[in-house]
Amino acid sequence: MENLEEIRKRIDEVDAQIAPLFEQRMELVREVTAYKTAHGLATCDPSREDTILWRGAERIQDRDVREYYVSFQKEVLSLSRDWQRRLSSGLKVAYSGVPGAFAYIAASRLYPGAQLVSFDNFELAYRACETGECDVAVLPFENSFAGEVSSVTDLMFSGSLYVNQVLELAAEQNLLGLPGADKSKIRKVYSHPQALAQCAEYIQRNKLVTREMSNTAVAAQRVSQKQDPACAAIGTAEAAALYGLEVLEPRINTSRTNTTRFASFSRMLRLDRENKRKMDKHFILMYAVKNEAGALAQTLNIIGAHNFNMCNLHSRPLKELLWNYYFFVELDGDVATEEGSSLLQELAPFCDRLKLVGSFYTR
Repeated sequence: MENLEEIRKRIDEVDAQIAPLFEQRMELVREVTAYKTAHGLATCDPSREDTILWRGAERIQDRDVREYYVSFQKEVLSLSRDWQRRLSSGLKVAYSGVPGAFAYIAASRLYPGAQLVSFDNFELAYRACETGECDVAVLPFENSFAGEVSSVTDLMFSGSLYVNQVLELAAEQNLLGLPGADKSKIRKVYSHPQALAQCAEYIQRNKLVTREMSNTAVAAQRVSQKQDPACAAIGTAEAAALYGLEVLEPRINTSRTNTTRFASFSRMLRLDRENKRKMDKHFILMYAVKNEAGALAQTLNIIGAHNFNMCNLHSRPLKELLWNYYFFVELDGDVATEEGSSLLQELAPFCDRLKLVGSFYTR
């Protein structure tokens, strides 16, 4: 009988044969999609799929294996439908909020022309990408003033998605009013509490009454609906354009350094090994250390020994274990190198769980 390593080697050889065949099949699906689009045909053809499943089952001699092969084919057909949908209708991008909000703007800049799909909260947007309802999810994970977005950090640790792009979006706040409104006659402003706080000096100087809203885009929508020239919103120029308002005064926020980092999540980790641009590459590790004295220090020493600069480190409580924590570490450098592989191998023995969350360039 062969030993386990020999069997695994043969499995790897079979997988190596499957991969190019799968890619070839998806290229043929691309041709099918082009034909269907040109001739106005539906993406899904149930009778064709039934024929594929029936023929596939007939090819398998082992009766016990046959049902698993049918399940395998069903998954391939599902992936093919998803691929056809993306080819015909474009990328679907999940975000949390409403059109005109900062998350909407971040998603628009990362994926120009994509179909943006709004969700009520961060977790729903994240799960939509996990399940394949959307192709990617764009969510905020850190603000230069407020720090980490803890709920998104928890999703990073517990979920199955990877960070493949990061966009830094400066919070530029503007006074938005009805077209033709006189800014000197504005008496009331609507916005998110953080935006109101960012513009506190302007608000106090102009003796404005404030009203808190769930986000800046909703505030713009409210002002548009009220049609009161004495009311204004504080928000983005994009929100003004979406809701029929105009920028009465730009950049009224006191600080110009308030920036939010948005991550693009997808179901696949892209390491870009062939990309030669290394200077602005980053990666994120998350791990829980063993409950032993000096365990965290040992992990940090390993990181330092491999000459990766640590630009971000913070902890979050583990939900399932009282007074236990996991750690978020962002590093400068390229993990898709021998040094990166060695780092992960050396960290593993000191961690109860180690996760490479993402590898990306900052935009």
